[in-house]
Amino acid sequence: MGVQQLGRVTSLFAHKVVRQVEPSDIRAELLASVGIDPDEPVDSARMLVDRDYYAFFGRCAAADSDGRSLPLRVGASMRCREFGTFGLAWRAAANLRGSYDRSERYGRLLTTVSTYDVEPAEDGAFMHLRREGERDLGLRLSNEASLASLAAMSDEASSEPFRPLAVHFRHAVPGSSAAHEEHFGCPVHFSSDRDALHVSERTLRTPNRVGDSDMASFFDTHLAAEVAQVDDDSSLDRQLQIEISRALSEGVPPLSDIARCLGMSGRTLQRRLSERGFSYQSVVDESRRRLARQMLRDTDASLLEIAFMTGFAEQSSFSRAFRRWEGQTPRSYRLSSL
Repeated sequence: MGVQQLGRVTSLFAHKVVRQVEPSDIRAELLASVGIDPDEPVDSARMLVDRDYYAFFGRCAAADSDGRSLPLRVGASMRCREFGTFGLAWRAAANLRGSYDRSERYGRLLTTVSTYDVEPAEDGAFMHLRREGERDLGLRLSNEASLASLAAMSDEASSEPFRPLAVHFRHAVPGSSAAHEEHFGCPVHFSSDRDALHVSERTLRTPNRVGDSDMASFFDTHLAAEVAQVDDDSSLDRQLQIEISRALSEGVPPLSDIARCLGMSGRTLQRRLSERGFSYQSVVDESRRRLARQMLRDTDASLLEIAFMTGFAEQSSFSRAFRRWEGQTPRSYRLSSL
């Protein structure tokens, strides 16, 4: 019989929860109860055991002057910039559909006990929070805070006010749903078969405000220079590299998606690449290499951020690929480029 692995949750969430607790004079004691020094700076890389975090959330709700609304206030306080690579990926997307798709890749940076996924629906999609475990008070509060956080970050990112079609929770209603419906601005269904935001297709496709300004500036500067070098069919591979580079932060794009961006069918693109002695995978590899080199030279993004922005799921996978490309580690390359 194997040993059950403990789940982990970023300590950032504990800080965000306790900042909403009133009266404020008990906040330090609450943080200390999970081993956090209230005078130390917030470190999102520091993780808490999930059951300790849930128990902490329950204590905070019990101590708060309005514990029922605490998870909604916590969620409303969340901002993309506080979430490191997760927030970067969220802001850099063109629209909320892209933000939600990226959360499937990056959500595990914040916790190992929950995941996110998007389920298409006839009138839009469900943005699911997947978190298993006994529906005790702490987990229920955490689920409410997580969906309220997604709503707050959606509103921050979108160029139009964010309103979901509905919100679903698997747990029973905590007395009344009135406060939740007022907070989300839509029907809230408790005792549902899912924990999810139900979002319309129009809302999913509404452009995000500006994406991440630093990354946008980087791509505008460097990819614009690449565009200037493109010379119709003779530089098909360069056009591909540009389109692939723009899409990599959401994972390696399917050939059919890139072909569509270039105004041709997937079969036509494959044929034209074959005629020139290229494969789609070789162009993807070269796009990753060039983008990684540029980001290491010209930005202060962390290696983990560069790994994700070049389409890798793990920093270790990126480092191995970069060593294969350049014969040295990403860190060594960055130092040699200073």
